[in-house]
Order: sequence, then structure tokens, then C-alpha cells
Amino acid sequence: MWKTSNFLFTSILTLMALGQPSLAEEVPTPADVAAAKVSGIPIMSNTIADIAQSVAPAVVNIEGFKARTQTAIPGIDLPLPFKNYEYYFNGQRMQAPESHNTGSGFIVRSDGYIVTNAHVVRGANKIKVTLNDKRVFDAKVVGTDGFSDIAVLKIDLDKLPVANMGTSSTIRPGEFAIAIGSPLGFDHTVTFGIISAVNRAVTDINGNINFIQSDVAINPGNSGGPLLNLNGEVIGVNTAIQSHAQNIGFSIPIDIAKSVANDLIDHKTIQRPWLGIAMLVVDEATSKATGREVNKGVLISKVIEGSPAKSSGLLPADVIEKIDGLEVSTPKAVQDIVKAHKVSDIIHFSVFRNGNYNIPVTIGQYPDKPVTGRDYEN
Repeated sequence: MWKTSNFLFTSILTLMALGQPSLAEEVPTPADVAAAKVSGIPIMSNTIADIAQSVAPAVVNIEGFKARTQTAIPGIDLPLPFKNYEYYFNGQRMQAPESHNTGSGFIVRSDGYIVTNAHVVRGANKIKVTLNDKRVFDAKVVGTDGFSDIAVLKIDLDKLPVANMGTSSTIRPGEFAIAIGSPLGFDHTVTFGIISAVNRAVTDINGNINFIQSDVAINPGNSGGPLLNLNGEVIGVNTAIQSHAQNIGFSIPIDIAKSVANDLIDHKTIQRPWLGIAMLVVDEATSKATGREVNKGVLISKVIEGSPAKSSGLLPADVIEKIDGLEVSTPKAVQDIVKAHKVSDIIHFSVFRNGNYNIPVTIGQYPDKPVTGRDYEN
């Protein structure tokens, strides 16, 4: 018997005539949807529902708990039984000294490995994972990667449903997309839209990677949940929203998330070259301030404390003219040269600082620190 999530009315009539049970009663799989597309059957009104039903068991709600540093009543330490509750004091509602953070995630291995955003679990000393069937389990952090904002959790359970991984390399603007997650704590909420853009650079969120932009409705609590294609495959990890707009959301491409998650599960050190500088293009204004030619070199606007750049002697207001003899005129050109090297490699900067200097810099390892962004959903 041929089964598909997008059956034709003729198929229904045939099944009814044969006395077979309705296919609508069976739980479809992502493969069913893919087969329907390949077979040329049009997308029907139940397509999104079928995809959501098939993927939902692999989507989880994540709650992170972090102890507050101060008590709810200044100068009064509370006994342990009161630390996890809200209560009233002199007629005023007081907040308990434990913060609560809600996010989403999806199961990538049947033995309990879950992918989410690093910012969802950052700093949590207790993590609860709720499955689609409402069972709740304690989770431990296997690893986090602040560079990509990806984290892997583990729960002690086996034979779990797993989300099918797709690829983000072939998606195009205009393709349909689906999100499943826990916006504002409403677990397994399904939303639908299209891919708005790919390879979107949003430095306010995370300048290390380029995002998938979609108009699929996501809200605080969707962080870490899957962005799906119409094959029911994960193509992105929902990560951030533009807070002062409607349905401008950003997702980490799954090709990046898969690579990072696999390294975290295997406890591999993810080598990422790092200098620790902020840069500006030498435009007309900066050229007047530095006395340099427009579009000639790259201005260092900030040097991070404790960074390789700091220890090497690079300074704010230095103008990088060349790296290893190659002329540079944009921050991206500098980044590309650094990324092409390995951690511990030595590269030579030719900089202008009231004269010309040649400064060797030993490339460092990118620190695992929170990715900052004004519009992150937590």
C-alpha cells in the first residue's frame, strides 16, 4: 500500500472502497512528505500539519535555572525551602532568587543528545528538558561553542525519536519553512513562512557566521528550536529576532550547527583563529583623522584585553596596511587572512603608527564566551 502525507481524493475513495483504515490516522514521516514531492503530488492543506506531527516528537522544551547572586529581600537570607518560590513581603510581590530561562531544542541522536543555542543554557546550574509526551528529564551540558552559539545537551534516555538533518547549502529565498518551538513557554508551537534571505550578515547578533533569514514567526523561547523544510528536515537552528519588526528572524545554518555539534559530542577542541581586534574601513573621515589615503589600509578601533593582538603590541588607531606582505583595505580581508591560518601560527602585520612598524602576531584560540546581541531571545 502506497502511503503519503499528501494523498489524492481518488486514493481516499479507493481506500474507503477497500475497507482499509484511513491514512490520516497514521503518523506520517518526513520520508512520506519527500516522496509526495518527488511524485509531483501538490501540497495540500494537511502538508504542514503532517510535517509538524512527524517532527514534533524530536523537538523538546528546555528550561535553564540559574541562582541569583542576591536575595530577594536585601540583607535577609532565606531558608532553602523558600528559595524557589515567589512570595509577598509587606504587601509587595518579591521575586525568588533563582532566574528561569526557556528555550527549545531538537534530538539529534537516539541516545539522548540534543542541539540548542548556547545562550539558552549559558550559566544555568540546572537544566530541565521536557519531551513532546510531557516527560521531564534532567539534562547535562555536553559542550557549548560561543563562536557559533551552539550547545549540545544530554539526557539519560535511549530509543528517542531523532530529527532528520537536511542541508542549508541549497536553500533559496522564497522556499517554504516551518518552525517548531516553545515561544513564551508555549511548547511545540508550529509556525509557517518562507525563507527571506540566505547568507545574511547581522553583526549585532553574531558577526562570526551568516544567518538564514525567514519570516516564520519566532519569539522568545524559540531559541534553539528547528527551522524545517517541506521534507521535514532541519535546515537551521532558530536563534534571534529583530525585536522592533514583524517576523524578521534569524537561524544558524544547519551545516554549521551539525559540524559544531558533532565536534562537541566527540569532545573535540574546535580550533578557531582569533586576534581580538575591532576594525573600521579607512573612509574619508578616518583618513583625515589618521592622515592616511582613503581606502588605504584598515583602522584598528579596539583591542580586546587579554587577546593575542593585545599581547603582540597592536594598538587602537593603528592602520593595518599589509599582512604577510598582502595589502588589505577591508576588515573582511583581514578576517579572511586570519581564518586561513591555524591557531598558533605567526603572521606579520605592517602597520602605520606615526611611522611604519612590522609586528608579528601569534594567532590565538577564540574564547568560548557568550555571543552578544541586542535582539537575542532567551
